[in-house]
Amino acid sequence: MIKVISFVSNDIVTDNRVHKIASSLEANGFELKIAGRKFKYSKKLATRSYTTRRFQLWFNKGFLFYVNLNIRIFFYLLRSETDIILSNDLDTLPACWLAASLKRKKLVFDSHELFSEVPELVHRPLIRNIWLLIEKLLIRRIRYGITVSNSIADHYNNKYRKQFVVIRNVGRFRYDVDFEDITKDRNQSTIIYQGALNMGRGLELAIKSMQFVENAKLQIIGDGNIRDKLKQITSDLGLENKVEFIGRVPMEELWNYTSKAHIGISLEENLGLNYQFALPNKLFDYIQARLPVVVSDLPELSATVNQYGIGSILKDRTPEKLGEVFTKMLKDELPVGMYYTNLEIAARELCWEREEEKLIRIFKRVSTSV
Repeated sequence: MIKVISFVSNDIVTDNRVHKIASSLEANGFELKIAGRKFKYSKKLATRSYTTRRFQLWFNKGFLFYVNLNIRIFFYLLRSETDIILSNDLDTLPACWLAASLKRKKLVFDSHELFSEVPELVHRPLIRNIWLLIEKLLIRRIRYGITVSNSIADHYNNKYRKQFVVIRNVGRFRYDVDFEDITKDRNQSTIIYQGALNMGRGLELAIKSMQFVENAKLQIIGDGNIRDKLKQITSDLGLENKVEFIGRVPMEELWNYTSKAHIGISLEENLGLNYQFALPNKLFDYIQARLPVVVSDLPELSATVNQYGIGSILKDRTPEKLGEVFTKMLKDELPVGMYYTNLEIAARELCWEREEEKLIRIFKRVSTSV
């Protein structure tokens, strides 16, 4: 049996892409282990079919965190038996690449985002240049690369002449039976956001827009470094009865929230190439829950919404305009029936069962390559 060790810099609890890839590979004859880190607040992992390991690190942020993480990954790999190393995102790649080179093991790189272009680095040129150097040195040496969107794949190809296979971060197909026990609140609609609470996600805008929406609440699921700021904005505007902060939810429980909502949002700002090229997994979760969506006017997001006709693209980023869009969608002033017909088509086409076929072909090719 071919052994694969997959490394992430998170605590594994909410990383649905890593879980889907591991489950698909295991179902096709690979032996999987996923290694990440453990925080003080990390929840216990649900029982999974594959093996997991979480490291406790000395540092949890900044330069020393990334050094600490890669040292742990490197020495863990030196004493581990594996055939393929799967590095998830640039922050795990240095240790994975070095260990794979020394042990003569196969390496697959999965770029979940354009790490060197994340908003947190836009105004930190020194740190950003370090990551750009790491990217330049290592991406050129990658033989097998996968990523989440055509835009990121084109970027790597144009910049480094490296071909990345696009495996979108779509959800597994949800059948009619998955909706049988779901009851949606008819008296108060739910607008849902799920994901990190970081800068550039359009969350401030979404909260402020709730001043202009009646009989609805905004449900924010996730955690991040602007959580306290978002709660303060909510308090300052007196919107505590309209904005609900759920916190981090294990992926096994997330469907309980997504499926009961009425609209899903993905309102990333154009803060650099990472968000410009983003095709977030939450969009596909909303589609599987058959939720009409409101998204930013960014290439990958708008292309998906336009192709399938499943929601609105926000061009005027003001709270008043966003509130107007929400109100129209919730009051059926827009062709909601058409949305649901189109969402059913999109759910059947944009599902993991289709994407995983490409994944399995790649890993079978890797496992048999010289």
